[in-house]
Amino acid sequence: MLAIALSSGTIEYTDTDADPDRGAGGGTGAAAAGGPARETLVLVPGLGFGASLWQPVADALRPDFRVLVPVLPIGGHRLPMDPGADLSAHGVAGLLAEFLDRLDLREVTLVQNDAGIAQLLVGVNDERIARLVLASCEALDNHPPGLQGKALHTASKIPGALRLLLRSFRSPFLAGMRSSLGGMAKRPIPHDLVLRWYGPLLTDPAIRRDLGAFLHATRKDTYVRAAERLRSFDRPALVLWGAEDRMMPPRTGRRLAGLLPYGVYEEVPDARTLIPFDNPQGLCEALRRFIAAHPAPVVRGGA
Repeated sequence: MLAIALSSGTIEYTDTDADPDRGAGGGTGAAAAGGPARETLVLVPGLGFGASLWQPVADALRPDFRVLVPVLPIGGHRLPMDPGADLSAHGVAGLLAEFLDRLDLREVTLVQNDAGIAQLLVGVNDERIARLVLASCEALDNHPPGLQGKALHTASKIPGALRLLLRSFRSPFLAGMRSSLGGMAKRPIPHDLVLRWYGPLLTDPAIRRDLGAFLHATRKDTYVRAAERLRSFDRPALVLWGAEDRMMPPRTGRRLAGLLPYGVYEEVPDARTLIPFDNPQGLCEALRRFIAAHPAPVVRGGA
């Protein structure tokens, strides 16, 4: 994992083009040599999920793309944010924009799963986005989403309740229930992977504090209000939904695609919310088709 200091604290990220000899964010290949940069994809995990959720996708795409996975401070992170940091959904979206700026990432294909953070850049700080991909994520009035989201948001308002709820992830049976993580994936999630994702939340009070701050500060109508700005997004957008998603109903995805002037809707078979876990191959194929159909301007040098 690489790390970068932002205005509210340090976040970790992975970068398939990272070169240890060039320092964090250093590129390799054509971009490092001053030639045309490869297409850049930024894959954003959701609540409680680290970069490893996207690992199969990043591994499959790295021969042809530069792939970065920033771990935003919404539960999957290992480094707590500064005290008093704005960790509302809009504050976290600001950190994502700052991440793109600091690494000078241009003509980015921004891909968001589970959380709805990427939507909040549209019309506010979206100059670096060439294509937007929203993959089974919070949107419109589906916030907080499902039993899982509602339980987390309720727990964040009761002292000690969030810690108690998260302790259930220590149990393979409880974590695998439909009302918990088991409802977010079609395939059973290995418990060692659950512990890897949620380890920071289970062991570090400061990480739980950050997640609690995010849940408590994010308004219920956040994505309803953001929907109006989506109508002005003048670049290609793909709304990619798990065909068997229960927490993020496909009807929400279809409505979301209808708001985007250049939006298209597509479903990934054999997948629920966690498409990168359930069907990474189907997700990669959809991304490749989308990018090939919508070429971005060539960016030379830099990132």
